Amino acid sequence: MAGHSKWSQIKRQKAVVDAKRGVVFTRLAREISVAARAGADPAGNFQLRTALEKARAAGLPNNNIERAIAKGSGQGSGDGDQFQEVRYEGYGPGGVAVLVEALTDNRNRTAADLRLAFSKHGGNLGEVGCVGYLFEHRGVVRIEQPQLEENALLESLLAVELAGGPAVLTYTFEPAAAGVAAAGKGGAAGGGGRGAGGGAAAAAAEEDASAEVVCSFADLEALQDALRHQGWSVQGWEHRWIPATSCRLEECEPLRHCLRMLDALDDLDDVRSVTTNLEADEALIEALLA
Repeated sequence: MAGHSKWSQIKRQKAVVDAKRGVVFTRLAREISVAARAGADPAGNFQLRTALEKARAAGLPNNNIERAIAKGSGQGSGDGDQFQEVRYEGYGPGGVAVLVEALTDNRNRTAADLRLAFSKHGGNLGEVGCVGYLFEHRGVVRIEQPQLEENALLESLLAVELAGGPAVLTYTFEPAAAGVAAAGKGGAAGGGGRGAGGGAAAAAAEEDASAEVVCSFADLEALQDALRHQGWSVQGWEHRWIPATSCRLEECEPLRHCLRMLDALDDLDDVRSVTTNLEADEALIEALLA
């Protein structure tokens, strides 16, 4: 019985993972279809290039990608399904602001699903504009590569701007210092193998170093092109809503309901992205999600 119980749990977990993957794949295919309306050639369609980048990073199969492009550009069947980009706004427990971007072919259905997800967990769907002023729509470029150094990145960003390129509004840098230290410790324990094993481990750790560079909404294409020309390894780029102010929750119950609400919103088929200005202690969030 114990073995059967464990296998049942594994099957349930796999079903959840498969369902999540299905939602993500559906979402990505819709983004590609919407972007392909402006042209099926990624070389001349930055929105399509962005959608394809996200889709390939998520593992969307090539045949799904090709069907989505054909559908959006009117070359394939089902081109009558015209999805619209719609933004919804509302509040979660504790006054947390929530922005939801959706791709939908039925606004009434999507609004009803969102309203239910909000109200079921103590939030409420509001009017467009009720929380939008609390967020800024920006372009974000992500860089990942071995031996990524912050000073070198800053010099490169300055060079781009001095050459007449897009201005950088801000950036975040994540060094791989902890991983490098662990690699060094492992190398010392390895004795004679320290040179090869320790070096390989350190190189692997350095790959975790990354940076996110933020620019204005309109400068995203120019910035990622400029960073590539400067020799940086651009791993992804996107338009992202960034909260200008945060709403901190410190009590367990409001935070628990808020996290459940955000999960419920993210699980909806029509939802493209969910952004919030929620701020909370990471240890508390991990405890509630455990």
